[in-house]
Parts: sequence; structure tokens; C-alpha cells
Amino acid sequence: MSELAIRALGVSRRFGDFLAVDGLDLCVPKGQIHGFLGPNGCGKSTTLRMLTGLLTPSAGEVEVLGLHIPREAETLRRRIGYMTQKFSLYDELTAWENLEFMGRIHGMGGATLAARLHELLATYELAPLARQRAGAMSGGQKQRLALAAAVIHRPALLLLDEPTSAVDPQNRRDFWEKLFDLSEGGTTILVTTHYMDEAERCHQLAIMEAGRVRAQGAPQALMDAMSTRVVEVLAADLRLLKQQLVQLAPVRSAAQLGQRLRVLVDKELAEPVAWLQQACPALAGASLVLVRPSLEDVFVSCTGQEPRA
Repeated sequence: MSELAIRALGVSRRFGDFLAVDGLDLCVPKGQIHGFLGPNGCGKSTTLRMLTGLLTPSAGEVEVLGLHIPREAETLRRRIGYMTQKFSLYDELTAWENLEFMGRIHGMGGATLAARLHELLATYELAPLARQRAGAMSGGQKQRLALAAAVIHRPALLLLDEPTSAVDPQNRRDFWEKLFDLSEGGTTILVTTHYMDEAERCHQLAIMEAGRVRAQGAPQALMDAMSTRVVEVLAADLRLLKQQLVQLAPVRSAAQLGQRLRVLVDKELAEPVAWLQQACPALAGASLVLVRPSLEDVFVSCTGQEPRA
């Protein structure tokens, strides 16, 4: 087994009577990208804050980069990078000035800092914007600047809290290419997201709902281990058909995608297509096909809820 960057056992966090995180178990090997997928309010951000020592767990044990948290949280903070959902650098400073300021916070200076700034500006395609104020940048440019600032001190662990919520799909794709470069170089990355396509890019994934981890593993393994099978239905009057299908006990959910219904049926049914045709007369003449599950299907299957994004 690879050396672990993070080990958490039975971690919980209460805010008064509210249980924000309930019994989290987590093992993350060094150099992996580990995702937390779930709707807003499910405990993703609270989990990141406990792993960094910003919040003290109400119960459980946490070890990050070989350090016991929260006891050694101050030592850990010098070895991690953190990027928030909202752009948190200074709008009135230029890209160069923002990065220089962050470097000095981390004790860098002189020729070493200057060389690192030039390296980051080139890596994150910010060199032409070095003297531009951050407040005048586009969402994608701000995102790249924030990532450059988060890794200026070459952290062993990078934590990203919904970092792509304000950028377009192309910028999201480019951003993930940078994350894979960091991972290839040995950086361990934890990222929270509510985008299914982003979650599928992670090496390992934890699906969270209401403070609990409902499923955990490699995205493909989670899809293979689903407790339901997926049938796509092509038929007329899909809205009425959906209402009828969700009344059937073995049907976990039905969601419309364009002119098709995506129906999740309990895995115990050996022939889900034949069973649906027999159980629902309204399917007469419809086209039914057994299809490969998606990560969204996994989410619905293990939480019983439609995803919010």
C-alpha cells in the first residue's frame, strides 16, 4: 500500500445539536487526487477544515502528512496550500504583487522568490498579465492566479474547496490538467465539488450526504458496485410515464434526459427490461435499453436523492 498523506478515523464535528460530519473514515495515499462529492451543506467544507486543523473534531483521530491534528496543526499549515471557492486575493494588486506577497508570507525572498514567480507565471499562463490588477481579470484568469498562489511554496498537500464553481467548462478542463500535473509531481490534492464530471476525474472519491460518507472508492469501482441497474426508455409522454414508474417498488428513481427517461431499478431483478415492460403497461411500444451507469446514477443510488448539480 502507498504511504498515506491523510488518515482519519471516526471523525465527527458538532455545532451545538447539529452534527455536520458523522463518523468519517478516510485514507488518502500520497500523490492522489481525492474528491468529496455532495450538495451544499453536506459537510465537505467542514471536513477540509478539520483536516487542516482550522476546526477541532468533536470526536475521532486525524493524521495528515505524519502530523497529529489538531495538536500539530501549526506545523502542518506550512506544508499545505488552500484555495477557496471565492477569489480571496487582492483585487487592487497585480498578479505579480499578489504572488510576491504570498511568497513573502511563506518566508520566501530575493532571487529564489523572483525565480519562483517567473516559473508560476509561465506555468499558469499569466506572464502577459503580470502587471494587470487582479480585479480586472476574467474568472478563469483569477482561478489560475489563485492556484499559483496556493502552490507558491510547493505544498505537499493542496486543498481546494469548490474551486471551479465560477468558470466555464473550458477553463475547468484546463484547471484539471494543472491538477494532474501537480499530482504527477507528488502533490496530494483534496477537492470538494458538486460537479459530476469533475468527481469522475478524481483517483478516489467520497460521496457525502447529510454529514455522512455514503460511498467511497475509485469512480469506476463505485459505478461497477452500484446497487441498481440503469434502463433508458425512449417513449412518448415521458412526464406521465415517469410518475407511473416511480410508483413501482423496485424503481429507485427516474430522471428525464431530453427525450429519454433514465430509470434506476434494483439490481436484484435479473431482467430489468423485461420486468419493466411487464409491470408497466404504459411502456407498450416504447424502446428500453440497459445502459452503463454514470456517477450521477451512483449518487442517486446511494443517497436516494436527485443531485443538485
